[in-house]
Amino acid sequence: MAETVRSPWFLPVIYVGGLVFGLGLAISGMARPEVVLDFLQFEDFGLLFVMGGAAVVTGITFAIATRSLNRAPLTGSEYTRRLKDFDRNVLVGGGIFGVGWGLSGICPGAAYASIGIGNYPILWSIVGMFLGAYAQGYWRTLRAGDAADGVESTAD
Repeated sequence: MAETVRSPWFLPVIYVGGLVFGLGLAISGMARPEVVLDFLQFEDFGLLFVMGGAAVVTGITFAIATRSLNRAPLTGSEYTRRLKDFDRNVLVGGGIFGVGWGLSGICPGAAYASIGIGNYPILWSIVGMFLGAYAQGYWRTLRAGDAADGVESTAD
């Protein structure tokens, strides 16, 4: 397998992309939890247009890039489909994400942009995201250890 070589522009482009994303969220108002909660309560459909516009731009970009380039320009990786099984983890994770989104009125990416517009109480939600991610990683590590112990004991 050939080793991929990242472009020296990889990290700068990632940071600029993050800044543009955050700026877009701030300008569109999607970094304000009350706007997101209004969307979730079917009172303001602005978020639908923001997400729809992003999906269209992403779809067109991927369609053109995967047809005209044989490798990703920044990473040098080959374009391949990455499929994930639709399993219990996807359902549980999606449910937790949805509940967190509904309670805080903000998703993880927009939470960081929200700090940029002065919404410092959102830091509690970010702490919750980090604690949840840590707990999930810890739980999966324990499960992987239990599975490995079970495999070893059956081999004896």
